[in-house]
Amino acid sequence: MDSDARLVRAFIDKSGSTIDWLEDMGVEFLMAARHFVDSQPTWHIIKTHNGAHGTGALIYKAMTERAEELGVKFFLNTPVKKILKEDGRVVGFLAEDSSGETVQAKAKAVVVATGGFGGNAEMIKNYTGYEWGRDLFSFKIPGIDGDGLKMAWEVGAAKTHMMLEMYCSIPRQPEYWYVDAVFRQPNLLVNLDGERFFNEEVIQNNTFAGNAISGQKNRCAFMILDETAKKYYLKNGFDQLCYDVPIEDASNFDSELQSAIADGCNDFFVADTLEELAEKAGINVENLKKTVAEYNKACESRDSLFNKNYKYLKPIKKAKFYAGRLVPSGFGSLGGIKINYKAEVLDEGFEVIPGLYAAGTDANSIHSDSYTFIMPGNTMGFAINSGRIAGESAAEYVETL
Repeated sequence: MDSDARLVRAFIDKSGSTIDWLEDMGVEFLMAARHFVDSQPTWHIIKTHNGAHGTGALIYKAMTERAEELGVKFFLNTPVKKILKEDGRVVGFLAEDSSGETVQAKAKAVVVATGGFGGNAEMIKNYTGYEWGRDLFSFKIPGIDGDGLKMAWEVGAAKTHMMLEMYCSIPRQPEYWYVDAVFRQPNLLVNLDGERFFNEEVIQNNTFAGNAISGQKNRCAFMILDETAKKYYLKNGFDQLCYDVPIEDASNFDSELQSAIADGCNDFFVADTLEELAEKAGINVENLKKTVAEYNKACESRDSLFNKNYKYLKPIKKAKFYAGRLVPSGFGSLGGIKINYKAEVLDEGFEVIPGLYAAGTDANSIHSDSYTFIMPGNTMGFAINSGRIAGESAAEYVETL
């Protein structure tokens, strides 16, 4: 465990007043919600002007308007290219304006908060080992390329462990929400060897599921169900709901599945026999037949392998048979710049780099090796709270100069 307990403590201690701080700027919260049944209600959902479910953009809007009231100027289309350092202290930065001219800005303190490297396939591969588009299908937001990390490292910032904010899904989830929702119900999950490796009821915890799938051959797994299970979902709805996915029933499953297969998608498979299903998906045929036989027997009594809850045990007996390929995905990267509990950037010798601060995803190393999905919203929470801490620390530092 390499999390900084003082940093975690600072985050927690700041959280309550941050909610008040945001509300004072006009941000309204609809509720504190859960991502899934067994998670904690820590996901603070933003309320729109008409009472609907909003997004974090409303927080950014409120903070921007407040900053402008205080006289803060924003320079868009002016990317920073280099942090400047003299006599061991940060003294400003170089940027490039919309005409391509270099602009030098003097500053007594600089805060790096550029959102990590979730849009940079090369950095993802170098620092996490995943190859985007092959064994990782995470969000790639344009412009989130790790520039802030690189600039901080150039002036001596120490690196921290870097990881992905992991979850699992089908590869083309945004195109096939209904198919994804059905294939993430807790049915039989097998790897390419045709064997179970995970208690499927825990698949609602995306981080746990993503980590488990990442440990399998080719970093993939297959959720399998039969015609009876499909009809059950069509009639009764889902056994598990993931509240951040905009699907609550299986009504469009068949049409989406047919469309995906017609479009040449090789992540979904339908067959009249288990042998045919295994061959289409590339799963070991004999092992799959053995696993299905064992699983069906467990459905009649109990799951002695993983103690899966009986209410999720649906046998696989009646054609047609369906399989969906699940893969690691992620919301973005976490970590990269080492900070202390004051959000001051540290060098390799754990010494503070005067005038340099970091916040948000760039400096979020509090999760060690796994994102705490059971406490949803905590990446956004860390971003806002560490940003406040960085700003306050920078202001205190500037007053000493």
